Amino acid sequence: MTDTIQTQLAKKRPRRMAREPKADGTGPTSSAVSPLTINDVAPKPQTKASLVEMTLAREDGASLDELCQATGWLAHTCRAFLTGLRKKGMNIVRTKRDDGVAIYKLEVKASCGDTETAAPTEAAA
Repeated sequence: MTDTIQTQLAKKRPRRMAREPKADGTGPTSSAVSPLTINDVAPKPQTKASLVEMTLAREDGASLDELCQATGWLAHTCRAFLTGLRKKGMNIVRTKRDDGVAIYKLEVKASCGDTETAAPTEAAA
């Protein structure tokens, strides 16, 4: 009986740490890994929020269906996101097309330097 236990123990592989390279050379080695450069870094993926903002910034705007198809969100999620954009201070205008579909459009606010302020005129005394 002790012979069978010893043979079973002899058949077990020795334990190794998960980070150790494989003995057969198929694992990564320190010489195979090169340091990353700035050009090797992948760009950030486009977020759904930026996609919605770009869609709303188009000249013709976007309908709720277009926003849902572009993001994969449900209609109530798109409307909630539009509410969040309004709370952030973005001016979103809702208009209707001739066929009755609501169109949402992001209006760009005029910067302070674009508008002229009229100086108050002095009353002639």
